[in-house]
Amino acid sequence: MRVILLKDIENLGKKNEIKEVKDGYARNFLIPKGLAKIATKKAMEQLESEKELEAQKAEEGLKEFQSLIENIEGREFIVSVKVGDEGQLFESITTQKIQEILKQAGYNIKKTQIELNQPIKELGEFPIKIKFDHNLEAQISILVEEEKKLEP
Repeated sequence: MRVILLKDIENLGKKNEIKEVKDGYARNFLIPKGLAKIATKKAMEQLESEKELEAQKAEEGLKEFQSLIENIEGREFIVSVKVGDEGQLFESITTQKIQEILKQAGYNIKKTQIELNQPIKELGEFPIKIKFDHNLEAQISILVEEEKKLEP
């Protein structure tokens, strides 16, 4: 029996693939559990239109990411922090802080996309990688500088 898989199934196939399986396996397991449906002509036409729609969405998403990357690539963001007498920072710069800075600049980036091995704990300039879907990435710089003290 030919079926269209509705979900990824280990040792059988991925979602939206058409597979040939034994009748009993399809009727007693795959179809009742909502893992597959019978590959009728109408279902296969519907699958093709869904694949085209997914391809369009993926293409639009890719263009959106490329536009964002062109806009953010190489930009430098300044972080002002309080510094002690011996040059130590009173706070470390984490992915959360970087995400807030990017959000203030108008970039909607999740902190899981920001690649930071360990929090920044000193003054200076640090290159940061931002990973996107479609294996795309951008490089930005975070410049950590001492917060200006207001003189009375």
